[in-house]
Order: sequence, then structure tokens, then C-alpha cells
Amino acid sequence: MKTAEEILNAKGGEIICVEENTVVREALKVMIANQIAAVLVKRDKKIVGIWTERDLVEHCVTEEFDPKESLVKDYMETELTVARHDETPYQLMDKMLGKRQRHLLIKKGGEFIGILSSGDVVRACMQEKDDQLRAMNEMVGWEYYENWKWDLSKKPSIIHNREGLRVDTNPV
Repeated sequence: MKTAEEILNAKGGEIICVEENTVVREALKVMIANQIAAVLVKRDKKIVGIWTERDLVEHCVTEEFDPKESLVKDYMETELTVARHDETPYQLMDKMLGKRQRHLLIKKGGEFIGILSSGDVVRACMQEKDDQLRAMNEMVGWEYYENWKWDLSKKPSIIHNREGLRVDTNPV
């Protein structure tokens, strides 16, 4: 089964960040240019938060929020949900559902190596199930059942043994 690190490597694990004093509108431009729904927020080269589409939706209805003037640091989420690089897609999905998060930072050796979205994790889970189904189909293909036939020219002789079980004395 794939690990979080393998999923990151397959998708390209570049971490997109903005500085904490970035204006929301500029952060949105970065997100649009990179086709992502979340951007990590840095302070002195250290990740200190995450700002997502959900944050935009939540705060755009408040009076004081103005995307042209508001700073990301005032609206970002600072409680980061982190997963280990060796966790499976099902462990990642469990963590996301349990914490109601759409993004997980992946950590290896004390360093963040990337971020996975719920879509990345669902895709990995579906791929795992597809691989399992293909393997099962290879083990038990229809060819086996289509080529297996009774030899009707031989009439089976059924007797009862000492335990009362029926035994075919003339197997095909």
C-alpha cells in the first residue's frame, strides 16, 4: 500500500507558501496560479499556518475583511494537522475525517515534505481498491469457470461411507 510520501512524490510535492504579512488578494493570486485550494504561511522561513479557500469563504462576510487590505496572518489557521510520511491512505483519510480537515501537512524527520488534499487521499484510496480488484480478477478469472465442465458421459456412482457421507466412486 502506498505511503503519504509516495503519494506526494507521484503528485509532485512542491510546497507553496506565502509570508504571513501577505495581503489576502496576493495569496489568492498565488493559489490560482498554482491551481491549489490552500497555501502555507511562513514566518522567517518556518511554516506557522495555513490559509485555505474555506478561510476566504468564512471571513468574506465579515465587515472588517477586505481581500485588498487584510493580511493572511490575521485569518489563517495556526493549528496545523500533521501526518507522518509513512502513513497509509486509509490512515490519512481517517485523520482528515476525524479532524474535519481538507489538507494534511506531511512530516518526515522533523521537516515538512509536502501537503496532501482530501482529493489526493481519496484518489490514492480509490487506486488501492482498483489495484486490489484487478489482482482478485487475475486470481479468479472467468476463464477458469468457462473451461471447467462436467464429463456427462460418465455416470457418477454414489454410495454412503461409514460416516453416512455420500461419495462419488467415479469422479470425473
